[in-house]
Amino acid sequence: MSKQRQLNNIGIYMRLSRDDDKAGESMSIEHQRIILQKYVEEHGGNIVDEYVDDGFSGTNFDRPGVKRLLSDAQIGKIDTIIVKDLSRFGRNYIQVGQYIDYIFPAYGIRFIALSDNVDTADRTSTAMDMMPIMNVFNEWHAANTSKKIRAVFEASQRAGKYTNWNYPYGYKAGTDECRTAVIDEEAATVVRHIFDLRLQGYSVRAISRKLAEEGIPNPATYYTKQDGTKWNRSCSALWSDRTLMWVLTNPTYIGRMTQHKTTRVSYKNHKIVNIPQDEWIVKENAHEPIISQEVWDKVQEVNRSVSRGKVDNRHQTHLLSGFLVCPDCGSKFKLQCSPSGKYNFMCRTYKDFGKRYCSSHSITEALIESIVLQDLRSMAESVELDEKKAKEEFLRAKAQVCEESKLSDEKQLRAYKNRLAELDKLIRFAFEERALKSMPESVMSSLCAEYSTEKESVLKSIEELEKRLAESQKDDEEAEEYIAKLKRYGKCEDLTREACLQLIDFITVGQKQENGEREIHIYYKFLNPQSLEEYRAHIAKNIP
Repeated sequence: MSKQRQLNNIGIYMRLSRDDDKAGESMSIEHQRIILQKYVEEHGGNIVDEYVDDGFSGTNFDRPGVKRLLSDAQIGKIDTIIVKDLSRFGRNYIQVGQYIDYIFPAYGIRFIALSDNVDTADRTSTAMDMMPIMNVFNEWHAANTSKKIRAVFEASQRAGKYTNWNYPYGYKAGTDECRTAVIDEEAATVVRHIFDLRLQGYSVRAISRKLAEEGIPNPATYYTKQDGTKWNRSCSALWSDRTLMWVLTNPTYIGRMTQHKTTRVSYKNHKIVNIPQDEWIVKENAHEPIISQEVWDKVQEVNRSVSRGKVDNRHQTHLLSGFLVCPDCGSKFKLQCSPSGKYNFMCRTYKDFGKRYCSSHSITEALIESIVLQDLRSMAESVELDEKKAKEEFLRAKAQVCEESKLSDEKQLRAYKNRLAELDKLIRFAFEERALKSMPESVMSSLCAEYSTEKESVLKSIEELEKRLAESQKDDEEAEEYIAKLKRYGKCEDLTREACLQLIDFITVGQKQENGEREIHIYYKFLNPQSLEEYRAHIAKNIP
């Protein structure tokens, strides 16, 4: 080691990452401290301060210890930095090189790495010449370690081992080798309650209020009480809409374990990015479910419903809230109380902007409820009288409403397949022309790139159309489900929001004519060939 300069005001820096910790005592903070202190005792100098980063990776410099070290160096508090080796200071060869070759010299800082014999006081030494290579090797070690860790995690996930540090609300860690999730009955009871409320037609916001009234704490508050830690009063104990939707859409509750959904960009860039869904690692029946498949399917149907449901001034969510749609402007209906004390629905556009933009389409809540209930009962009675005939009528109606869409898809599929054959010919022609040297290579490359891009797009469209056409063959299953739901909800004495959410897509209510008649169409989920968005788009095209 060079003796050209005496040691003065020294800062000793020590770092230990989780990966280094596995190497044993030789990498420990205490071991590094002993080596550095012994060196200073032998060579003189004053240790002004110690800087420690315990549990931090060396691939970036966003570490509290190294930040404080660099800050003290810049203000002149220390003029010498000593580390056990270069890898303790960092494993990013570009940043390590910048500090040692540019930043430290600018502030008159001497840098010493003991094990690597690096001392910037003697820049002519062989160790200084080898320093760039050592820095590259240190970064390679970090990259290789990161690659191995990722491979181990992925292998563990594919083997069915739970690798996340926390478990979804309602579960806790098991004691077996795979850390299989086991039910936390206290929290699981709340999860079942949330699903039951959703099935009853409660909106997410209404569920939040219900849980607050019942004094049920949210997951963060629950875990805080379980751990016995001090509660942060700045945090709300109420359930947020986001948390509730996470519970209502988390397949963990039906026994499905989904992992490998996110990753970090690289060992240098720790930004978390999403992994494509087809690359997720999914294991069915990985643990005991809290929610049955039947309840799960019904709740997802509710989540997909066009009705979100709003609370009226009676502090209730009307059973048809969010279902009624104006056939003239496409907006939803608003429930309001008339001067006589009766509640009625009317077009929101009319309510907000007046008759210049739309008519009222007003209808009392009692009337529309009775119309929907009567229609449901009529359909249920036809099923009870002759289930086979009802199924045949359903399939015939389904075929009729889907035929136009199906024919359009089949026509489009044929067009895509014809274009795919044309693109293959064009690509082959371009290669042949290039082989005959009648086409420049740059032109051939440009054309092939363009054809290949279009080919990928066409292949994707073909896949989507074939999938849609294949799904149209599941009519028998849909018919059985349709009949089962009619049997269940058609016998109800009163119309319920749960029945509406399970059976109805939306309802259009026309303006009442002079003769007292009006058109009301109920679009049922199994028979409706279009979504509400498509219906509104159709209306928009016909508005003058």
